[in-house]
Amino acid sequence: MGALTGIRVLDLSRVLAGPWCSQVLADLGADVVKVERVGLGDDTRAWGPPYMKDAQGNETQEASYYQSSNRNKRSVAVDIATEKGQEIVRALAAESDVLIENFKAGSLKKYGLDYESLSSLNPGLVYCSITGFGQTGPRAQEPGYDFIIQGMGGLMSITGERDGVQGGGPQKVGVAVTDVMTGLYSVIAIQAALLAREKTGRGQHCDMALLDVQVAALGNQSQNYLSTGVSPGRYGNAHANIVPYNSFRASDKDFIIACGNDSQFAALSRAIGLPELSADPRFSKNENRVRNRDVITQILSDRFRRDTAEAWVNRISKVRVPVGLINDIADALAEPQVDARGMLVNIPHPMNPDFKMVGSPIHLSDTPVEYRRPAPLLGQDTNDVLAEYLDLSPEQLSQLKNDGVLE
Repeated sequence: MGALTGIRVLDLSRVLAGPWCSQVLADLGADVVKVERVGLGDDTRAWGPPYMKDAQGNETQEASYYQSSNRNKRSVAVDIATEKGQEIVRALAAESDVLIENFKAGSLKKYGLDYESLSSLNPGLVYCSITGFGQTGPRAQEPGYDFIIQGMGGLMSITGERDGVQGGGPQKVGVAVTDVMTGLYSVIAIQAALLAREKTGRGQHCDMALLDVQVAALGNQSQNYLSTGVSPGRYGNAHANIVPYNSFRASDKDFIIACGNDSQFAALSRAIGLPELSADPRFSKNENRVRNRDVITQILSDRFRRDTAEAWVNRISKVRVPVGLINDIADALAEPQVDARGMLVNIPHPMNPDFKMVGSPIHLSDTPVEYRRPAPLLGQDTNDVLAEYLDLSPEQLSQLKNDGVLE
C-alpha cells in the first residue's frame, strides 16, 4: 500500500508541470486517471524523436518525453468539447479527491469544468490549476512556457557565463526546471489541501503559477538583490557568495569544487600542495576570497592543469572537501551510487518488456514507491475506468465511442 493509496486523482493536464505533479502522486499510490484528447492525447506524445524502442529494437510512436512523466497512470480519452464528454468528466470529478488542470485561466468555465462548478458537485474536491501566471493579475490570460518563464523570472540572467567571456550571455537550464519545480510545489499544495480537508471537510482551489514558482526559487539571489539594490549577475559555474565554488579544467577535462567554509579551504589547500594559500590574508576567509575571486581562481586554475580530473577528485575527496567529476547523462546513470539507490527501474511495457526509466527519488520506509505500470497508451484504460468509476455498461461505452466522445 502506498502513502496515498485510496486517493483518486483526475488529471486533465498535459506537457510537463501538471503531469510531473500527478506522476509523483501516482508513485505515492494515488489512482491517477489521465484525461486525454481523443485521437491526439497529451501534446508530448508527439514530441519525438527519440521514441521508445520495441522488444525487437524498432522505433515505436511512444515518445520518450511523454513516458518520462506519465508512469503509474491510467489513460481515458474523452472529447471534452462535446456535451457528453463534459458530463463524463464532471461525473469523474464527483468521484475524485483531486483534479489537476493546466488550461488557460478561466477557459474551463465554458465546459462547466471550472473550480466553482465542480466544487458545487463535490465540496471535498481539491482542484489544482497550473498556469504560467496564475488566475489573477495582468498576465493571467497569457500562455506560459518554461523557457519564457526562466527568462521573465530572472533565472536566465544569473545562468551562463559573464558578458565579455567567451560564450557569455544568458542561458536557460538544460531541463525544463521551472515546470519540474512547479509540479513539485503543486504536489505540496495538494497534499496540504488534503490534510486541511481532514480538519474542515472541504476541498479548496490550489492556484499554482510557473512565474510565482520561479521567483520563489531564486532563493538567496533574490534576497541578495533586496539587501543591496543591485541585481546579481552571471558567474558561470561560480557562486555569488562562496569561493572557490566552481568548475575547473584539469589536464583532461573539467571537475567541480564546492568549498563551503574556511576549514574546507584550508584542507583543500593542503590537499593540492599549496598550504600557504589558507594563511594568506587575501584568501584565509571566505569574504576575502570573494573580494579576490579572480586572483584565487587563477592560482587554482594554474595548479589543476598539472594533473587529471580523476586524480584531483581522488586527492581532494580524501580530505572531505566536496568535489566531483562532471558527468554526461550516460555517466550519471552508470554511477555506482545511482545503481545502489535503485534509481533505474524496469517497468514492463506492452511494446517492450525490458523498458527502463529513471525512478522516483522518494524512499519511504513503510510505504515505499511502487512501479505498477508504465506510461499508458492513449485511451487504453477508457473502458475499465468508466466502468469502475461510473458503472457504464459495454453497450454505453460502445455507443459513446461510435459518437466520437470516447476512444
